[in-house]
Amino acid sequence: MRAARYADRVARMTDHAAPTDTPTAAPNARLPLGRALVVSRPALWVNTVGTLVTGVWLTGRLFTLDAGVLALLAYLTLPFNLLIYGLNDLWDQEEDARSSRKGGWQGARLQAQEAAPLLRATLWWNLPALAALSVLLPAPATLLLLASALLFAAYSLPPLRLKARPFLDGLSNVAYALPLALPALALGSPVPWWPLLALMSYSVGKHAFDAAQDIPADRAAGTRTVATTLGARGTAAYALTWFFLASALLLPASKLTALALLLTCGSMALRLLLHPTPEQAARLYPLSIVTPWIVGAVAGVQLVYLLARGQWTGF
Repeated sequence: MRAARYADRVARMTDHAAPTDTPTAAPNARLPLGRALVVSRPALWVNTVGTLVTGVWLTGRLFTLDAGVLALLAYLTLPFNLLIYGLNDLWDQEEDARSSRKGGWQGARLQAQEAAPLLRATLWWNLPALAALSVLLPAPATLLLLASALLFAAYSLPPLRLKARPFLDGLSNVAYALPLALPALALGSPVPWWPLLALMSYSVGKHAFDAAQDIPADRAAGTRTVATTLGARGTAAYALTWFFLASALLLPASKLTALALLLTCGSMALRLLLHPTPEQAARLYPLSIVTPWIVGAVAGVQLVYLLARGQWTGF
């Protein structure tokens, strides 16, 4: 049944025939740059760009002119986020059509004729860039970057489609944390293990929390996720556990950052636990969006202060 549903979805995406009230796309139509930007969700670029910049600071450098790191910084903007969210939107059209939050800054709602141009744009923005980065970066950094890209692809694409595999869906989101280690591998510095493990835990918890608002749409589309499996209350408790773990893992690196994470993420998960409904999760989602900014700002200000005073030399 699931294989048949995927086959039907792929067939609909590769079919260029649009409904009679929608213009038919030309065979080689291109996705406009503005539309590619919308699909890549610039409000969420902090999850990739901010993580890389923090990784640079954790090496003990406030700035770097390393060509590989600068190229990574450029790649983790539009191209990488188009890979993350473009593939997700392509294979989530059925769910997104039922989701009231799609069609704006929280995610695109694709038209039928946009599928093929989006897939081509995603490939063209990513494959040449990854090839160039493999030349600029040391092998360990290249392999880690490829691992992150493959995890994001596996999250959305069949046959693995980890999004529809409860618990694996959230665990695969450790891919968001991997750019934190890229500067260390590119510059020959020690990997910041405690912050990396903390960010992995945070990513798993945040994925579960964000999925709670989509329970009705995912259930209607027949998509099983950690949230549809646990329900809103169970998902809140699950996310809270991961946020507690993330805070504990941050303690060796920064007690203040650990506290900021616990207060922001822990409090929103607790609020969902007390009022466990998808509607409550949707109301809390804007807070979830800004948590990387809040926690990142606390960590970043500390790091920049210590670097400027010569008191931080990295891990």
